[in-house]
Amino acid sequence: MPHALLSLSPVRWLVALTAAGLLHVGAQAQTLALVSSEKDNAITVIRLADLQLQAPIPTCKRPRHMQLSANRQQLLVACSDSAAADVIDLRSLKSVDRIPLSDDPEIFDLSPDGRTFYVSNEDDAALSIIDAASRKIVASVPVGREPEGVKVSADGKTVYVTSEVANSVHVIDTASRKLVKTIAVGQRPRRMALSPDGKELWVSNELGASISIISTAEQKVVHTLTLDLKGARASDITPVGLLIGRDGKRAYVAMGRANHVAFIDVASRQITERVLVGRRAWGLALSQDESRLYVVNGLSDDLSVVDVKAARALKSVPVGRVPHTVVLY
Repeated sequence: MPHALLSLSPVRWLVALTAAGLLHVGAQAQTLALVSSEKDNAITVIRLADLQLQAPIPTCKRPRHMQLSANRQQLLVACSDSAAADVIDLRSLKSVDRIPLSDDPEIFDLSPDGRTFYVSNEDDAALSIIDAASRKIVASVPVGREPEGVKVSADGKTVYVTSEVANSVHVIDTASRKLVKTIAVGQRPRRMALSPDGKELWVSNELGASISIISTAEQKVVHTLTLDLKGARASDITPVGLLIGRDGKRAYVAMGRANHVAFIDVASRQITERVLVGRRAWGLALSQDESRLYVVNGLSDDLSVVDVKAARALKSVPVGRVPHTVVLY
């Protein structure tokens, strides 16, 4: 350990270690669940140890998608009615900054270095590319109507954008900032998840009751996984939230109005479990050890806590009105 660090106060010592790369913030135990509430202009804070509610965080208007900053010390919140990203400091749990985004932002993603925002701009049928330092739109890439989902590849070279009306995924090269491919998928594609090895892109089709699985090497759909639920009509199965575990063996899909989450074996492309949660299962997050799945339910205004091994919901925690996204910190 460098001798200069030994003379610092405990707080400065931790900051210095983090800056020097000797302490990884992401390795710290998760202690909070943060849930955006579209109707309350606030973020619900839940203590994971006992699932108790803490004081909510006021934020900008209609907060929707959220994710951690590249250094994992801030929460970035897309506020659709404020055309901005609110920046929440995760130590103080207070808003410390606003970054202008395109009109009506819902979903965004960051470049791996955190310097560039990629934001779906529904009104203009475009992907807005925003430089975080200058806070200016540096490019706008036309895509299909009503773009929503945005996902950046791990190497930062490619951005994928879903178009709800065009039933397509658009592939954008980040170096040239140009559209290089359009891939037809199911009806009303919403969210995406990349496999850990980057070889597959999974896309939830809200009105198709299905998942399109794209080979990123071939840039085409190689499998369509149809979702089903005993006693439910296909029109009631409206998948949105989607994620894949760290080992790439299992995927999780929020089934929307079907009020369930599907557990999917990635290798066989088969649903192995269907877990009843709240009304209109929407956003998803996995605990660090992947023993718990947290499900945001948009119509019952709550968060379901699911025991992954037992494949059953353990508890429902009330959150704000019309919750959208859950992030664990």
